[in-house]
Order: sequence, then structure tokens, then C-alpha cells
Amino acid sequence: MEKISAMIKERGLKPADCAYHTLRELENGGKIRVLVVKGEKNAHIEYICPQCKHTDCVTQEWKEVSKAAKIRASVKCAKCGFMMKVEKLKGGKKSKPKED
Repeated sequence: MEKISAMIKERGLKPADCAYHTLRELENGGKIRVLVVKGEKNAHIEYICPQCKHTDCVTQEWKEVSKAAKIRASVKCAKCGFMMKVEKLKGGKKSKPKED
């Protein structure tokens, strides 16, 4: 996940400069990191595919999502085509705990 780290150091970005930034662990040792700089309309996405272990860094258009949406961003592995999704941590419907 060095490409986004290098970009942060190169530009001197601080948390306040980011519209969105996350680093998530995926199943089978995969990882995905998404960075959106304030004022930019592109998301920088770096990933390690959990299926084939391919590592890549791509840039795609960033779209704001509704509060009801469950997915913040998604990217398809350039090597095997596996779809990786970044789910929202907040929002969405909350289920009530079952009472015994």
C-alpha cells in the first residue's frame, strides 16, 4: 500500500485535507485503501486482491452516496476480475437486538 502513502507524503496531506480515507482488511489477506482529497473528484484506490494477490493502484471517479447506501466504493481486480467493495461503517438500517 505504498503508492497512496507516497502520495500523502509527497503532497504533505493531513487528515483535514481528505474528503474520504480508509484502509480495510478483506477476506483471505486482501486489503483495499481509498483516498479522496478535498477538491478532487477522483478516488485513488490501492488494493491487494484476496483471490489472486494482485496488487494495483487505480484512479476512478468519486461519487457521493446516499445515507441508505451500503457500499462506498468498489473496484474490480485487473488480473482476475474479482469485485472488491468498501462497505460503509455508519448509516444504513440498524437491526434491533433480539430479546429472549
